[in-house]
Amino acid sequence: MSQASGQLCLDPALLGDMLRVAGAPGYTRWEDQVRRTGGCSDPIHITGWTIAKDKTSGEILHRYSTADEPGARLRIACGNRRASRCPACAWTYSGDTYHLIRAGLAGDDRRDIPATVREHPRVFATLTAPSFGPVHNHPAARPCRCGTHHPEDAPELGTALDPATYDYAAAVLFNNHAGQLWQRFTTRLRREIAASAGLTQRELKEEARISFGKVAEFQKRGAIHFHTVIRIDGPTGPASPPPTWASTELLDRSIRTAVAHSYTSVTVTAAADQPARTFRWGSQLDVRPIKAFGDGGDITEQAVASYVAKYATKAAENTGTLDRRIGNREALLLLDVPDHTARLIEACLDLDGLYPDRRLAAWSHMLGFRGHFSTKSRHYSTTLGALRQTRADYRAAQERRARGLDDIEPDTVRVLGSWQYAGHGHSPGEAVLASTIARGIQLNRQTAREALADLTTEHEGER
Repeated sequence: MSQASGQLCLDPALLGDMLRVAGAPGYTRWEDQVRRTGGCSDPIHITGWTIAKDKTSGEILHRYSTADEPGARLRIACGNRRASRCPACAWTYSGDTYHLIRAGLAGDDRRDIPATVREHPRVFATLTAPSFGPVHNHPAARPCRCGTHHPEDAPELGTALDPATYDYAAAVLFNNHAGQLWQRFTTRLRREIAASAGLTQRELKEEARISFGKVAEFQKRGAIHFHTVIRIDGPTGPASPPPTWASTELLDRSIRTAVAHSYTSVTVTAAADQPARTFRWGSQLDVRPIKAFGDGGDITEQAVASYVAKYATKAAENTGTLDRRIGNREALLLLDVPDHTARLIEACLDLDGLYPDRRLAAWSHMLGFRGHFSTKSRHYSTTLGALRQTRADYRAAQERRARGLDDIEPDTVRVLGSWQYAGHGHSPGEAVLASTIARGIQLNRQTAREALADLTTEHEGER
């Protein structure tokens, strides 16, 4: 597909494939399959059959086979959370993350999280990486250290001022150990809260529970940092009121003390030409109380949930890095990876043999980071699995109605089936048509979400 003289030009082969798909007898069913995947850009193809029988009589209630589907296969969503790989599935994952985070802030009766959780002490904190060398930046009123006023979209932002002195090895090792540093922080935070309340660790467990929901984000320099919601609950979680001594001020103070404590560090031993290193969080710690709707605060429940959901699907994309594993250094040239990112990936490959247990080469495409991008503590709120199950149950109920089985108890039905993997993706023509369908779905969803947000804001303002 190209554009010349102000007119859109389609490749003849691509146009022919689009016409083939659109003119096929099974196009309507193919379009229905694409819509059922949410417009997935890389659907999984499966073949097989399923039979629903009455457990008592053995009567066949319903029979299905992919032999009657377009291409004799069924397409299901790939489920990839990365927006660069599949925008449609990433949108679904982002929506689930939004509901997960917001449920822990505003409550959700369906998940046994009462609205009184809003009265618990809670903050939105950002823990950043330390410096590994000066980089090009975009200060508000001053020029960059290089003497230039960079625009906000300048490609050099975040890259090293002097690549020869920038510590790329330390940068990827920090990313690689960020998960351990987070664990040390949460352990120390509980100790600080207990000390501030005049309690022992055992007494704290009997009076309060500290809950977290967090997402990882790559800064433009390729260093990982964490955005996290931290909340103090009663001893059984969000359904129980926090103790009287718990306050937002105590939580804020404890977080700052825990970050600065010497215990909150990770030491990496020396290896060959690499010195021993001790990693701590960076000095740019940001802790802000989370406000409910309607009180005029900037850091609202809605804003926090939206922010976390956004970065749950972005991975390392804003650094110009890769969204899949690489097999060798030559891939960096073939994929035209930016120099700063390429140096970080090469540092992972160089260090892999020195720290074999860290699997740096396997995670080089993620600049050494090997953790989950969105995580939560057990009692923060609901789970992604529970949200997916709710969606699956809804779709199953739709299918039962469509098959005339709505009045039959599910427990009285035995389902037999056989499924095989048959490939993935779209043909070039299918990809263009599917992307058009996906854009329509996305527009409808966005319109519905904005309308719901307006109604929610209006409702909260009336309280």
